[in-house]
Amino acid sequence: MRGVERPPSVDALARALRADATFAEVPRSVLVDAARHGIATDRTDPAPHATRYVADYRARLLRSVVNATGVLLHTNLGRAPLRARTAAAPVRSTNLELNLDTGRRGSRRIHADALITRLTGAEASLVVNNCAAAVMLVLAALARGRGVVVSRGELVEIGGGFRIPEVLEQSGASLVEVGTTNRTRLSDYANAVADQAFDVALILKVHQSNYRITGFTEEADVQSLADLGVPVVADIGSGLLDANTPWLADGQGHTPPLTWLDGEPAARQTLAAGAALVVFSGDKLLGGPQAGIIAGRRDLVEQCASYPMARALRPGGQVLEALQQTLLDIAFGRGALIPFWEMATRTVESLARRAAIIVEAIGDPRVDATAMDAVPGGGTLPDRTIASFGVRVRGDIAGHLRAYEPPIASRVHEQTTHLDLRTVDPLDDDLLIAAVRAALTS
Repeated sequence: MRGVERPPSVDALARALRADATFAEVPRSVLVDAARHGIATDRTDPAPHATRYVADYRARLLRSVVNATGVLLHTNLGRAPLRARTAAAPVRSTNLELNLDTGRRGSRRIHADALITRLTGAEASLVVNNCAAAVMLVLAALARGRGVVVSRGELVEIGGGFRIPEVLEQSGASLVEVGTTNRTRLSDYANAVADQAFDVALILKVHQSNYRITGFTEEADVQSLADLGVPVVADIGSGLLDANTPWLADGQGHTPPLTWLDGEPAARQTLAAGAALVVFSGDKLLGGPQAGIIAGRRDLVEQCASYPMARALRPGGQVLEALQQTLLDIAFGRGALIPFWEMATRTVESLARRAAIIVEAIGDPRVDATAMDAVPGGGTLPDRTIASFGVRVRGDIAGHLRAYEPPIASRVHEQTTHLDLRTVDPLDDDLLIAAVRAALTS
């Protein structure tokens, strides 16, 4: 009688899984669990089940992805990409909370504050972990138990389903709605401020960063609101520091055309117009890590910093270090080195040249080069596009590209795959060529 074939040992199957290059970063303990799972599922052919187990585990990990979508601030891809640290750089600590003069404990606030105040004209600043946290902290610290006036046209919902009224409720402040969805006059705000029953502590001006209301509209500007006698807090959202962009100039002092930024509120100009505070994101138009920044009047910033909630919302040292590097690049006029701005300011001509080289290298009639429209993304400038250029592939190969190593995110429209080169690092062009070739021959 022929004996039943024995399954491979757990150790042998785990070693076989390790031989798969795509599993190189998976811990051995996971490979062992996968091997046991495979053998328990199918003793005669456990390998496919073990492989699927490891693949499912790996899919839950953060991985490097090539963004070929043409969405510069792609929320699903982490918004503003950050510059990679070189492997050769020594591992060192930072003086996050060490006063190097006295040798005693210092404040983690001072590092970013020195740059933010210089770049925005604010008296003081505070960094928290995102813009929603910044808004909540400001409202809780300055208006808990009192009224906050907001236009009905600015009661926005931001990403993830969070809504301004709900943030207000959680802060302990009371929402005072004024105006209508499309028209809110200065007199609407003035009447609410004058009404003793509302006990108004703040006016909150929320930038319509992820939508637009057009047609029969009216709104009050920050300068007019600042004359009403209560502090104006402007949530400018996207994080443009200064409407003037000399920090993006090339070596000859030329600044690239950025017409898609026209009308976007900036921190410096909003504070100059009379806002008591501005709040904005670090990982959008600023081009840095996820953070929320509060900047403006020193007395109000200090009230926020001393409020008990502030400690729960503070960012870690790595975030502050990355934010400082971004701010230093702006301060030194090296804005074009910030990955987001480097993408945003590439010329269409340079993108077209890259596309032509890629198409020629792939050498397939289903692939051609074409003009495209990139978008800022990340809930910013919803009606603006940026002229771009890229590679078009007839057929939907998006799934094959996502399965490539490293994965490539693309756009598909009418069974055609679009690879926008504005959001692809030129160092990844050869990878793009290999991935498209592999997809078309699979």
